[in-house]
Amino acid sequence: MNETSMLPKILIIDDELNILRSLRRLLEDEGLNITTASSGKEAMRVMNDKKDIAVIVSDMCMPGMTGVELLEEARKILPDTIRIMLTGYSDIKVAIAAINRGGAYRYISKPWDDEEFICVIKDAVKTYDLTKENQRLSEIVKKQNEALKQWNMKLARIVQEQTVDIVAKNQRLKENFDDTIIAFSKLLELRNTSIRNHSKNVCEMSVKIARKMNLPEEEIKNINIASLLHDIGKIGLSDPLLTKDFDDMTARDMKEYMLHPIRAQAVIDPVEDLRDAGILIRHHHERFNGQGFPDKLMGKDIPLGSRIIAAADFMDRTMGKFRGDNVIRFAMSKLKEELVRKFDPQLYHLIEEAATELYHEQLPSPSILEQELHIEDLKAGMTLSRDIVSGSGFPFLWKGTELNEKYINAIKRYSILDPSKEGIFIKTKKQEKPAE
Repeated sequence: MNETSMLPKILIIDDELNILRSLRRLLEDEGLNITTASSGKEAMRVMNDKKDIAVIVSDMCMPGMTGVELLEEARKILPDTIRIMLTGYSDIKVAIAAINRGGAYRYISKPWDDEEFICVIKDAVKTYDLTKENQRLSEIVKKQNEALKQWNMKLARIVQEQTVDIVAKNQRLKENFDDTIIAFSKLLELRNTSIRNHSKNVCEMSVKIARKMNLPEEEIKNINIASLLHDIGKIGLSDPLLTKDFDDMTARDMKEYMLHPIRAQAVIDPVEDLRDAGILIRHHHERFNGQGFPDKLMGKDIPLGSRIIAAADFMDRTMGKFRGDNVIRFAMSKLKEELVRKFDPQLYHLIEEAATELYHEQLPSPSILEQELHIEDLKAGMTLSRDIVSGSGFPFLWKGTELNEKYINAIKRYSILDPSKEGIFIKTKKQEKPAE
């Protein structure tokens, strides 16, 4: 393949052979690749065979097919080719037709100026080359954009999969964290079985009060944790001191007892996520009149969460000492006696509402029965009607817990590690008698 054949092709059409020979000689001397045709029919055959024609120069007046008609067909077959009309007429209508119908780049009048003719053809070749280069680059960009789109879609899938995985892991971490807090809250019940569910009751009442006050979720979370762990510092107390009423303590007993909220804060302070809860625990024995411990804070200087937990703690302990239908009224009367001295009076009605709701929630419903089930019959969504206590006395799951796969698997593990001496009871709805 010679060097000329690699150049863009220029097709010249004229029914006068001497003009074709003249134009071929003129342009080949410029190093251009020239192809000629003496009629529109022959030009059509050349165009259909050679798709890489850069420039078409057609005479206007030819037998069989005019130049305008030829350029109009060329526009359909080779839309990127630069089309030039060569005419001996000075009629402006011919030029307009060549431009409008044939999409002519320019028209050249006969006789032509050689230098001008060469410049027009070379400019046309450059325009064609630029068009093709632009198409080539556009195709590259198109392919790169498609590849980039595919990579972006792949990356989006990867990010989505990783996000789902991270969310799932974070959820598992949160659940493990929550379960750990609950497990810690149950440790004291191993030492003092008379306060079973005390931490749970204080937590539920405290959270109810906090929600009634529309506190921020982060503050409610800290109150939830602190209320569950508020007595954890008592683990270090002796057995006699653990069960002794505060009013019956000696001065030495009181000194030891008043250390437990400080110890509780010190125990959980290394865990960064528990530090705010630790502050609430430290101050839940402060009194509203400033005569509490360990720091003798007074009134609104006592953290709100600590004031809420203190009242909920008092209510649950007081309710636990009373047997009868008027337990709420009894506990509230005792709480009222201690307002301003021990407790924040602004919390009074909120405490009453929360305690009443919690008490009624814990009462057995006439429409709810309980059924003892074998471990293998447990299903997600069932609700415990009684606590599950391990064989060694550890309160493993509280009543009211809604079972899920994690809890069911844990019950199965405990049945091997420390089997319960009692059955597993779940709530069931009372079946209505069919109408007769």
